[in-house]
Amino acid sequence: MLQVKTADDKTWQVDIQKDAILLNGTPFNWDIAPIGPNTYHIIKDSKSYTAELVEANYQDKTFTFKINGVKQTVSVKDRFDLLLDKLGMSNANAQKVNDVKAPMPGLILEIKVQPGQEVKKGDPIMILEAMKMENILKAPGDGVVKEIKVAVKQNVEKNQVLILF
Repeated sequence: MLQVKTADDKTWQVDIQKDAILLNGTPFNWDIAPIGPNTYHIIKDSKSYTAELVEANYQDKTFTFKINGVKQTVSVKDRFDLLLDKLGMSNANAQKVNDVKAPMPGLILEIKVQPGQEVKKGDPIMILEAMKMENILKAPGDGVVKEIKVAVKQNVEKNQVLILF
């Protein structure tokens, strides 16, 4: 089961079975043939369409098609995405991370960012020494450093706020 949603909030339930495709529970009959890379000829209800896949973002599950010259973007959710939505655990409902906390007690060896600096998810932001090991703390998401709450050579406790975004 897939849920397909267009930019103008039209939604369809697509069920791909062994020998049929159901669109909102109704059989969907069409003829489709490839005519080039990412380009297809479709016949549906005696009408002819040329469809081209312009862009595919598999991580976000969004796809942009050009159908008879008109661009249309759709987002797709599979059964797992729908289950996460139902349980209230979707990425859209995830809270934005506003700070970085110390994962363990230790000593701040180096601060690699400054207030006002933009960071991307995974960028190193600080080095924390704990149990004679250097741990590189990384940005949990994209953002701008708002405030640094610690200084180099400062001891910190577990869960102490180090940086605000």
